[in-house]
Amino acid sequence: MVSSRYQYPDRMRDMATAVTYDEWLRLPEVRDARSLLGHFDEDQFSLAAAPFGLVIRKEPLTVRVPDLAVSEMATIIEQDGFIHSPPQLVAEVLAPGEDLNRKLADYASLGVPEVWVVSSEARTVEVLTWKNGRLHVAQTLSHGAFTSPHYPQVTVSVEGLWTHWRPQQVE
Repeated sequence: MVSSRYQYPDRMRDMATAVTYDEWLRLPEVRDARSLLGHFDEDQFSLAAAPFGLVIRKEPLTVRVPDLAVSEMATIIEQDGFIHSPPQLVAEVLAPGEDLNRKLADYASLGVPEVWVVSSEARTVEVLTWKNGRLHVAQTLSHGAFTSPHYPQVTVSVEGLWTHWRPQQVE
């Protein structure tokens, strides 16, 4: 997941707010990934929302659980309940104070071509793309819409991510 378009009640305007993981899972866009990424052809792509296991490496065993992953059906390798092939797009929702560096390094090691980092705290979306052997920030947005660099048929409204979001106070 900092858009000024969300209308906070006056008493909450200056409070720090965040989305819990459970709140993220209850968002309509996450409950039904097709509503967020509805431009993907269901016959060609698989949309997986957490929880599921993505194997990064077998020795030592490293498994990540992206919040959302998009994979081309023809490339998916599923074994023993885990995905053993890199997705074409990963979306991660940062928990407040979370350090994403290790996860991004793991996704880069697989060659994931596109990663979206959603900050509920900052209310931004950062789009990273694979270039010259690593992930680079392509754009950071706090409002408006972005089009997937690898899937131009997919456009996501940043404000739309927060439509059903109800802020909570972080102590």
